[in-house]
Amino acid sequence: MTTTPPAPLRLTTVDTEDTVRIELHGDLDYDNADHLLHAVTDKLAEHPRLDDLHLHCSGLDVVDSMGLSILLMIRRRTGAAGVRLHLDDRTAKLDRLLTLTGILDHLTAPLAGDVNSPLGSTAEPPMTSGEATSARPTGPHRTT
Repeated sequence: MTTTPPAPLRLTTVDTEDTVRIELHGDLDYDNADHLLHAVTDKLAEHPRLDDLHLHCSGLDVVDSMGLSILLMIRRRTGAAGVRLHLDDRTAKLDRLLTLTGILDHLTAPLAGDVNSPLGSTAEPPMTSGEATSARPTGPHRTT
């Protein structure tokens, strides 16, 4: 039985004053994920007026738990910097993984109060404790 070694992660970056685009090619895994985090961290530091960070994911192959962790860390850092994160050209495989792990909506959600997002300021505010609804069943519990 032969195993294929992991594909190195190659990053191609295109910068403008307010947008950075990083194309990802290869595996986003334990061996390579830190490379992406360092690249994003450097770009955030180099571009203080950055509005958007686009990660183009069509060239991604394997994404493991470390890759998911790095994507979450990137979301945290871009959010703290007020930068919108975009996961562009996602493969069906990546979408399925992000959906199964429950992080797709978190990674692709607009920044809070972002008037340029599709939700903008029309998003409903979170419920207050007086508005919360019960998660318990409303009818009698029956076992058979």
